[in-house]
Amino acid sequence: MTAGTPLPTSDPGLDRLGAMSAVLARNWWLIALRGAASILFGIIALVSPFATLLTLVIFFSAYMLVDGIAGIVAAVRAAQRHERWGLLLAEGLLDIAVGVLAFIWPGSTLLAFVYLAAAWALVTGGLMIAAAFRLHLDHGRWWLVLGGVCSVLFGIALLINPVVSLAVLTAWLAAYAIVFGILMLVLAFRLRSRNAAATGAPPAGTVRPA
Repeated sequence: MTAGTPLPTSDPGLDRLGAMSAVLARNWWLIALRGAASILFGIIALVSPFATLLTLVIFFSAYMLVDGIAGIVAAVRAAQRHERWGLLLAEGLLDIAVGVLAFIWPGSTLLAFVYLAAAWALVTGGLMIAAAFRLHLDHGRWWLVLGGVCSVLFGIALLINPVVSLAVLTAWLAAYAIVFGILMLVLAFRLRSRNAAATGAPPAGTVRPA
């Protein structure tokens, strides 16, 4: 390098991308918790397809609260490290708000519940897709994109036929929750591997050779 040649500077966009990737990798267990809660909710919905609307709303509310708390915890941990946390917090707060509304008005009509679920799926899916492009490709970006697309498609499907019967709605909701949960579990274990590689520690459950 000749005298007077300016030193190369890091790309701020890449720095932000790395920060977001590191946050999700360190908190892979929160993503796994989110996926497990989603799969559990989907199984419950399949086992009881003719449950009353009140029971379905309570299950949905509980799932939203767990999902929202997990998102807020991830955002707080990111903020403590002075890393990007806005999208994680926004999604967590949205999930809790939807859960509280569903619990306060459990006697709402099926149509109102369909619109509430559709709005949540569309907004949450959009936030997840936006967050995915702050994640490195080798950290599982496209799994997060697929989770967001799954949410958006579910919301659109509900809006196309908002007067669908409870049984069909339950099947749709269960299928969405299980697929979404599987995608989040795949992402979580991909992030766990990346975190282990970054820290030099073996993944949990790995036995070191004697």
